[in-house]
Amino acid sequence: MPAFVLTLLVSNQASAQSGNPQGSAPVLAAVQWIQGTLLGNVATSVAVISVAVVGFMMLTGRMNWRHGVTVIVGCFILFGAGAIVAGIQTAARAAGG
Repeated sequence: MPAFVLTLLVSNQASAQSGNPQGSAPVLAAVQWIQGTLLGNVATSVAVISVAVVGFMMLTGRMNWRHGVTVIVGCFILFGAGAIVAGIQTAARAAGG
């Protein structure tokens, strides 16, 4: 195949993957609503209170340290998900070319 045809195929694949597919607006809106709910002010307040309660329970010996650390790590993953995904995408782009 000529290089021209290969370049044309690669550019079409890249442009097809760069935007949102047709009909995805309702799904995208629902996902953004869930993200806003999970990362909003109420969720942040609940996470802060839960980390404080779990930390207090761990210090007083009423909770196993492994379970307490699991709750705290889960909060970090929830609120750091955007940064984690961005890092994975950057690493994948760097490794892919």
